[in-house]
Amino acid sequence: MKNAEFSISDDLLATRFQRFLNLSIDLMFIYILVLSLGTTIILVALSANNFELSNWIENLNKVEIGFYSAIVAFLYYYFTEVYFSRTIAKLITHTIVVTADGTKPSKKRFFVRSCCRFIPFEAFSFFSEVPRGWHDSFSETYVVKKRKLAKKRKDFEPFVDVIKT
Repeated sequence: MKNAEFSISDDLLATRFQRFLNLSIDLMFIYILVLSLGTTIILVALSANNFELSNWIENLNKVEIGFYSAIVAFLYYYFTEVYFSRTIAKLITHTIVVTADGTKPSKKRFFVRSCCRFIPFEAFSFFSEVPRGWHDSFSETYVVKKRKLAKKRKDFEPFVDVIKT
């Protein structure tokens, strides 16, 4: 007899509204990080009398600002999801990133997930019937409602123990 395996079902998936909130809130935090880090670098450069560095940062062109912002966004998504399986927005919306069996994804999957966020038009991939973006599909991850996942896993675990014995 085959052991039952836990898997993510559609009722556990975060809603389109939760995913939209996640994007909006995360972009707000990334914007704050970009501004804060830039300001901090300028203040440190000025306090160290390094006027060349502060002038360079103050005079970045749009391409350099875009590149700097992309690096900050990548690092924000990667590190918050690697260490917590969620970003600040997912914490607020009570969602979490998991694999198909409901466990924490590997660092490699989080890396792929973070890279895929920069695919052009990736935000439009949520308009399919199931609200799952390309960064979810390519990394084989799911954004689910944390409380529902915990309850379903708890209900599932005793069932697995009965099958094993």
